Amino acid sequence: MNATTPNPKRELLLGAGLDVLHQESREWLETIAFWKDETKFFFNLLDKKETKESEYGHMLKYLDTIHENLFDYLADDITDHEKLLSRLEKNEKGLSDADYRDEHQKLNESMVLFENDFKEFKKMVFGYAKKL
Repeated sequence: MNATTPNPKRELLLGAGLDVLHQESREWLETIAFWKDETKFFFNLLDKKETKESEYGHMLKYLDTIHENLFDYLADDITDHEKLLSRLEKNEKGLSDADYRDEHQKLNESMVLFENDFKEFKKMVFGYAKKL
């Protein structure tokens, strides 16, 4: 049986004030910026002459490009989320705190999934780089 253990940090954050959620969103954007820097390093590593002949090297370059595009989409979603918070704080009609928190939870889940995928990608790159 696959029982999922609730994440206490997430449970705490979703009950937290909007300022705490805002801070977490800002941290996500910083994390994505760091990941983008890492992908530039990986691109330079994989752009070596030796990798140009290798299908595996081409695959890693392709994955690197995909990750870079995903960073942009995820960062855009977080930026839109921050704009929603701004509108919520201005008491704009038709917006609710619960909607913001639901969206925040979905973004958190996306960040966790992406982080896990990115770790696997990095393992592939490092494994390949050791063989160069």
